[in-house]
Formats: sequence, structure tokens, C-alpha cells
Amino acid sequence: MTERIPSSGTSTATATAGQDDRPPPPRLAYDWHTWKEIAHLLANLPVALLGFTYVVTALFTSLGLTITVIGFPLLAAALMGARLLGRMERARARALLGVRVDEPSRMPLRGAGGLLQRLWMSLKDPVGWRTVLYEFIRLPWGVLTFTITLTSLFVLWPVLPFIARGLANADRAMVRALLSPSDELERRIAELESDRGVVVDTAAADLRRIERDLHDGAQARLVNLAMGLGLAKEKVLEDPDAAAVMVEEAHGEVKLALQELRDLARGIHPAVLTDRGLDAALSSVSSRCTVPVKVTVDLPARPAAAIEGIAYFTVSELLQNVSKHSAARSASVEVWRRNNRLLIQVWDDGRGGASLDGGTGMKGLAERLDAVDGLFVLESPEGGPTTVTAELPWRDRTDASGADNR
Repeated sequence: MTERIPSSGTSTATATAGQDDRPPPPRLAYDWHTWKEIAHLLANLPVALLGFTYVVTALFTSLGLTITVIGFPLLAAALMGARLLGRMERARARALLGVRVDEPSRMPLRGAGGLLQRLWMSLKDPVGWRTVLYEFIRLPWGVLTFTITLTSLFVLWPVLPFIARGLANADRAMVRALLSPSDELERRIAELESDRGVVVDTAAADLRRIERDLHDGAQARLVNLAMGLGLAKEKVLEDPDAAAVMVEEAHGEVKLALQELRDLARGIHPAVLTDRGLDAALSSVSSRCTVPVKVTVDLPARPAAAIEGIAYFTVSELLQNVSKHSAARSASVEVWRRNNRLLIQVWDDGRGGASLDGGTGMKGLAERLDAVDGLFVLESPEGGPTTVTAELPWRDRTDASGADNR
């Protein structure tokens, strides 16, 4: 069984939306879905009148004033208001028609630079312009649906469920076509916003871990060391032998503190990875695994430091899982480059049954890789073997001057 983390949750939801929001087939006896469709069709006219009035007034007023300084800012404000109208229409469609349409991403105006750049970004907003088009179309459509539905309610009521379904389906098509997120770019923006949250949470968790390790480990030992040396200083003249014993104990504390600091530094970024690259670093981490591990690294050059670090810690955590949970007799690690991707495969002949929600850190690894446009594939049937394949984008390594080090 292979589990694969999709690159964006929004794309999965969009792909299945057409299946999830299908109402039951219409029947002669009115059901709750039919009454909601009728209510939506009757509300089309007043809602369309409000939207059309806003669009015509705001749009033509701002366009007429474009010969002055305030025309373009008014047009940008009108498009922002159109976005709000689109949000209300999507909410009405969700409530009455069951149409599940993702909300478009907000305009990234804060990071857009100067005032003119933000103004230009607002003026070319595709979401706002498609909402304007939607409101223009809705007035004649609202008149038509209101008239047909109201007339059928009194004259053609036996077949009204079928008429309402046909008109409501046309409404659903318009909402999906004109009020959905723009295209792949919108989905990409939503994906990057989600990935940014994962990166921030991961960085915060790492900082808390480092702080905890320093506070509970090296810091506590250094405090004991300072107290021991203070007592030894007082005993030097009175009892030299006791002072010598205290100094010897302090020397042992120094060694332990240094070892803990080395372990902590290796957990942040091991020196062997910086100095000698993935081959030596993965050989070092595999030597600490309780299972014999064969390491094969076939790379023409070293990747960027960030990609190299992610690859190292991915393999390190996977080998920890092999040691703790797999009951394996052997394992292997392979790293190679294919086109513009860095591929990692970790295999073991253990009992299998690993999953992304099994409490082994697999889900966290998948989220970290997803945050940098990576992929994470887990294949672990019951009884084994377990194969984890990870992909990372390849970026060439640069030296301090910014030149490529190929």
C-alpha cells in the first residue's frame, strides 16, 4: 500500500468538489433540497439588482473619473468591493445549492512594494474582474429565474422540482466558472500559505527543543560546575585533599557538558555534513543505527546547504524509526539525483505496518518535505518490507561569494 502526500490540499478538494456537492435526483414530492433551490432562484432577482447596481455605479463612476487623479484608486476600491460581493454569492451558493467553492487568496498588498505597485496589482485582479462579469450576467438571469420559478410555483407545480433543478444547475455552473479561484496560480498561492505555516511551526518547535535541551542539560551541568568550583576554592587552604576531589568532579562535569553541547550541535547541524557532505554524514548517522545499514550516495555534486540539511535529517529520523520500531535485520539508504530532483530511498526488512498517523514522526517528515516542494511516499505492508521514498528539489550549491560550486 502506497501513501502519497499531495502537494496541496486545495487541489484534492477541488478535484472532488463536483462529486461531493451533487444533490439527490429531483422528485415530484418536494424535498428539502428542492425548497432550497426554489429559495435560491427566487432570491436571484433582489440579489442581482443589488449587485448590478453596485457594479454599474462604482465601475462607471470610477472609469469616468480616470481622467483625474482619483479615478484609478476608485476603480481599485470598486474591484475590492466586488470581491466582497463574490464572497457573499459563494456563501449563498454553499448554503442553498451546496456548491463547495474554495475562497480565492487575499490580495498580497502588504508585500507588494510601493503605492503604485499595490494599485496596479488591485487593478489587474482577475478575481475582482470575474466577479464584475458575474454581476453583469446575473441581472437578466435573475429576472428570468425569478419569473419562471414564481410562475411554475402556481401553474407548473407538479414539475417544478425538475425545472428548479435545471435552473439551479445553471447557477452552479456560473458560480464554479466565475467565482472559483483563478487557476493553478490561486491554488499555488494557497499551497504556499499553508507551507509557510508548516515552516514557521517547525522552526518554533526546533527552537523550543534547543532551549529545553540547553536548560535541562548543559546549563544545569554548568551551574553545578560553578558551585563545585566555588566550594573547592573555599577548601583549597583548609583541606587541599577535599578541594582536589572537588576539582576532579568538576573536571568530569566539564567533560559531560562538552559532550552534551557536541550532541546538541550535531542535532542542529552536524560538522561532518558541512565539511564532507551527505556521503560521510549519512555513513556517520547509519553507524549509530541498531540495524546494519548499507549507504549508497551517488551525487555528481553537493546540493544547496538547505536541501542537504533536509536530506540529512530526513534520513536520520527514518533510521531512528528503523532502530525503534521496525525489528529489522538489515536496512539500506540510497541517495541519487535525477534531473532537477534529489531522491532518497530508505528500505528495511522489518515487520512493516508503518503509517503517516502511527506516531512515528512520518507525518511531520511529510509536512516538512511538502513545505519545500518535496514528495514523501510510504510503502509499508503488514509483514514488511518498508520502503520510504523522498524527493527534494535540487538546487546547486553556492559559496560565500554567490558563485556556483558545481
